[in-house]
Formats: sequence, C-alpha cells, structure tokens
Amino acid sequence: MQILLVDGYNIIGAWNELKKLKKEKLVDARDRLIELMAEYKAFTGIRVIVVFDAHLMPGIENKKKQNDVEIIYTRENETADERIEKLTQELSGRRIQIHVATSDLTEQRVIFGQGALRKSAREFEIEMVAISSNITKKVRHIQENKPTSKIPLSDEVAEIFEKWRRGLK
Repeated sequence: MQILLVDGYNIIGAWNELKKLKKEKLVDARDRLIELMAEYKAFTGIRVIVVFDAHLMPGIENKKKQNDVEIIYTRENETADERIEKLTQELSGRRIQIHVATSDLTEQRVIFGQGALRKSAREFEIEMVAISSNITKKVRHIQENKPTSKIPLSDEVAEIFEKWRRGLK
C-alpha cells in the first residue's frame, strides 16, 4: 500500500496556480489543492492525506474526508511538519510505502530518516500536470468512442433529430 502525505500550505506556496489563488483567497487555494488531490487519488489509487498548519486556521484539531481525500488541520501550536512526522511513524509498516510532498528541506531529511520517500513541490507539480493530461486524454478517448445513439443514424437523420430536440423546425 502507498500513502501520500501532503504539506498543504507548503504546496500552495510552491505551485503557480495555487499561489495565484492564495493571493486572492486562501480558502480557494485550499479547496483547489483538495480537488487536485482527489484527482491524484482517483488516478493513482494512492491514499492521500493533506495536512494544514493550525496557525492559519486556529482552533482544535480537525479531521475530515472530502472527495475521498483525508484532510487534517493540526492542533493549535502544532505544525504540519510535526504532524507529518507523527503520521510517518504511525503509518509506516512492512508493506506500506509513504511519500511526503513538501519542499521543506529539514522536513525532507527527517521523514527520509524515518523511511519515507520525499517529493519536492516542483516534482509533485510536474507529476500532477502529467496526470491531468492523462485524465484529459482518457476522457477525450471515451467521448470520441462513445456512440451518440444506440442505433446507427445517418448524419442527415441525426441533424433532424437534433433540431427537434432543440425545438427548431
């Protein structure tokens, strides 16, 4: 089994699309990251856990699942790095490979020492662009090969039906 731990605000601060959203509204950048992680999980089948620091959303620890992505907001005075280190220790096992997406060099060294693999924000962004491209290709292929009708129609008859559907004569 593979697990991807994502340092949420670190990735938001590194990816171009998310940086732009963050300038306008941080919530939009968080939501977009979660959407992208849902796509990642759906495409790869890898369990995804996104961790956000409490200092940008103060209060008690909060865990939720959205679009099949696990989201953790740390406790007040606990950083995402600390939580990721704890999760790496808790989740590691003989048949579990943990990847951590962050560009924090200190964090990368710590988790590497615990047996996890690292993905820099840049590497992860390149991987996400490739995945998005593959998803687009698959959707396009499905749409192109999908029959428009269960019975074969000539172009002329299909055009007549389309006009009827639109209420045109």
